[in-house]
Amino acid sequence: MLFNDPRTYINALPRFAIAAEDIITLNDTAAFRETLLAHIAGAKRRILLSALYLQHDEGGAMILEALYAARKRNPELEIAVLVDWHRAQRGLIGKSKADGNAAWYRDEAEKHPGLDVPVYGVPVQTRELFGVLHLKGFIVDDTVIYSGASLNNVYMHVGERYRYDRYHLLTCRALADSMVALLHTLLASPAIHRLDQPNPPATKSIRSEIRNLREQLKTSHYQSHTGQAAAGELGITPLLGVGKRNPLNRLIQKLMAVTQDHLVVCTPYFNLPRPLTSEIRRLLSRGVKVDIIVGDKTANDFFIPPNEPFKVIGALPYLYEANLRRFAQAQQADIDAGRLNLLLWNDPGHSYHLKGLWIDKEMMLITGNNLNPRAFNLDLENGLLIHDPQQALAAQRDQELATIRANTSRISHYLDLETVDHYPEPIRKLLTRMNRVRADRLVSKLL
Repeated sequence: MLFNDPRTYINALPRFAIAAEDIITLNDTAAFRETLLAHIAGAKRRILLSALYLQHDEGGAMILEALYAARKRNPELEIAVLVDWHRAQRGLIGKSKADGNAAWYRDEAEKHPGLDVPVYGVPVQTRELFGVLHLKGFIVDDTVIYSGASLNNVYMHVGERYRYDRYHLLTCRALADSMVALLHTLLASPAIHRLDQPNPPATKSIRSEIRNLREQLKTSHYQSHTGQAAAGELGITPLLGVGKRNPLNRLIQKLMAVTQDHLVVCTPYFNLPRPLTSEIRRLLSRGVKVDIIVGDKTANDFFIPPNEPFKVIGALPYLYEANLRRFAQAQQADIDAGRLNLLLWNDPGHSYHLKGLWIDKEMMLITGNNLNPRAFNLDLENGLLIHDPQQALAAQRDQELATIRANTSRISHYLDLETVDHYPEPIRKLLTRMNRVRADRLVSKLL
């Protein structure tokens, strides 16, 4: 579909019909955890989970134990967990060297003889730095539980801290079948191997298979030939994206372009690709109201409190704040006029991982895409566009946004944001060096 007009492009997208009562928005992390576990416990035909990682901690153990219990109850269940190949075979960033989650998957498989719960590693690139599996969606029978969350303590609010995301339950067999079919296509690739079994191949031995998989993914898409919504009906369009100028990227830009009254954007890391920044400025110039909800630097998942040992990765939240400050300075007139609302989310001790778009009152994009250069160029991403021309989901939409905004404060002036001179000394020195050699620009493209 090569339509130049954004509205024509969006209107021509295939969409699965769904009833308003079959879409449920969850507004807190604990509810997401309990709902996912309950669906796994009640599964009758299939459980396919796709996330960046399934972590070796209490939260991850809840999921893996639930899967083994489901297998024991029903040996005929289709079960598959897909995680990023590279991420699963290393330790946490900033921590000591470790074998990663894959060693835990193997240990658990040995502890559960005769109960097969396969965990597959998906290598989107030959190196993690240049692309990971960021494909989201937990499919249980005919329900898709969609969130940008991975599976660990903080994403599931196990313990004191939580990482806030978006959570939607969509009961639609055609959508679930389409998403499962895409996962089956992935699993058929010779580049993908189980991580719960001994002796997975070395990455260097499957480099050609990985490259072939990435080329295949560039032309892959969700099947959409059944259960179509009629014009004017509530519907959902699933989209896939990897690499530059992919369908998901194009859709995000076109959704911004068609906004007439009010655009809301959520992103955890303020590092928008240039085309999106340009689109936002065009909207502001024609009087469209734009809200951008971003995490405070202390709510960033890479933030390290100043009283803890310094690690280079801890500079990222400060880089994002510097980006936000420059943008706010350039758009100060729009902030003053009330056209632009920059909202910082901060619930002390917790972190922020929301992403997505609300376009006027008729469309909403739920996605794991961070709306940054890495998501637009490197990672394998997906998203679900909800078309709601009759505003059947208005109450849910308003409640979700009200819940998100409850922990935000508006930036009234770019001077509200700190400069590098106010940062902890190790951060200040590092950012100063990076600025001198423009290394910050390279980092912005990769992280």
